[in-house]
Amino acid sequence: MIDRAAVRAGAERIKHRITDAGGDPARIAIVAVTKGFDSSAVDAAAAAGLTMIGESYAQELHRKWPQVASETRSAMEVHFIGRLQSNKVRRLAGVVDVWQSVDRMRMVTEIAHHDPGATIFVQLNVSGNLSQGGCPLGEASSVVAAARGEGLAVAGCMAIGPQGSPSHLERAFGEVARFADRHELRHRCMGMSADLETAVAAGATMVRIGTALFGSRPQAS
Repeated sequence: MIDRAAVRAGAERIKHRITDAGGDPARIAIVAVTKGFDSSAVDAAAAAGLTMIGESYAQELHRKWPQVASETRSAMEVHFIGRLQSNKVRRLAGVVDVWQSVDRMRMVTEIAHHDPGATIFVQLNVSGNLSQGGCPLGEASSVVAAARGEGLAVAGCMAIGPQGSPSHLERAFGEVARFADRHELRHRCMGMSADLETAVAAGATMVRIGTALFGSRPQAS
């Protein structure tokens, strides 16, 4: 069972970190990454005043979501942040509010078919780690155009920061911000518990926070 008081305190610390990095907590949204935790994490996030959660696994989300209090389900926005598989989209439609990890044309087609008019982010690969997913910058403009052509609402872009030097991370997040500007995207979802300050300085409008709210994820049994 997740400690609600600890999550509330963690949320306040994140807001202070955003402020110290030069950002405005009223303008930079926190996506509480509840993947790997049970449904009490979602309820704890809601009790802390957070309104967005991030999930990565279709089966886990389907198991967890009915266990969440009904008033929390109606108030919470579900962001899917994991690698998408085309055969999972149909099952997730109706639960997911924002598809953050769209990185190829096939996913555009699947979401447009099963969740017409859905809100999506295009995931950019700025880390060079192909296992993390994300569209190469040279191909991402075509994905944005295709999604808009299919009637999807492209609200932003998302990226996972690379490992390496601080300057490497700054350059990568800067590329994300410039891509968002070129394509008139409102949101730049970048930065996690360990690197949110760099992301905020680069222009993040949304950060994904897991361990800094909930602690270490339990080991899979």
